[in-house]
Amino acid sequence: MLLTREEVFGKVAEIISNHFELEKDKVTPELSIKDDLNADSISIMEFVLELEDEFGTEISDEDAEKIETVGAAVDYIMENQQA
Repeated sequence: MLLTREEVFGKVAEIISNHFELEKDKVTPELSIKDDLNADSISIMEFVLELEDEFGTEISDEDAEKIETVGAAVDYIMENQQA
């Protein structure tokens, strides 16, 4: 069953909230993972692994590098959902 964009955003926001200790209501699609969250490469890699686990998808290193904002993460999940 495919998730709606709202459902995907909610789950991504929850992962970010837990991983980066940020209040969930402060997570927006424009939020830059690297700049706004001061995420280093290890934090970003852990975040990507959490996305893979949560959504049952595999994100290549090349694609992971393109995920710079919360909105980009949501877009990626929406485009790569398994029905």
